Amino acid sequence: MRQDEKHIALLAFGANLPSPVGAPAETLRAAAAALGEAGLHMQAVSPLYRTTAITLPGSGPVPDFINAAALAETDMTPPELLDLFQATERRFGRTAGARWSARPLDIDLLAWDNAVLPSAKVWHDLAASPDPAAILPEPVVPHPRLHGRGFVLAPLRDVAATWRHPVLGKTVTQLYDAAAASGGLADVTKITAG
Repeated sequence: MRQDEKHIALLAFGANLPSPVGAPAETLRAAAAALGEAGLHMQAVSPLYRTTAITLPGSGPVPDFINAAALAETDMTPPELLDLFQATERRFGRTAGARWSARPLDIDLLAWDNAVLPSAKVWHDLAASPDPAAILPEPVVPHPRLHGRGFVLAPLRDVAATWRHPVLGKTVTQLYDAAAASGGLADVTKITAG
């Protein structure tokens, strides 16, 4: 791959704790701007959505998440993007914590062009895992659970409605409609202001 080659990356943002720049909504806006300053050309950023937090059994109450998605053009590889996302999360106050804990910022790589990484078999194994937070240290694209998460599909539909999942063969709109039909969007609400 040539270094100057441009790729399309789909990103998901989430936050449910304040960061050094303010409340979660301000954090997501500032994080998108910071990624733009770091070299991602943000072609589209979705409106914000409020989502009831998913928690692990036995955990206490967790504040609602604010979520967004973006479509960006980049010359970075998936490992470079993950490094940038982790550095940006730390910049906005994220520290290591329990899985699914409250956090000031979470940035996920949802897709990189139409790549399936590290392989179709690994993708299928992760997507079928009974562990809803199973992930690998290396990039896995498309994100193995994006197709079942309303808090990802709702904002993603705003920026990439016609993007076709390279494994499932369905567009974001088709995945969104399936989630809506199964009740998977019940806890996801578009924020109209603020």
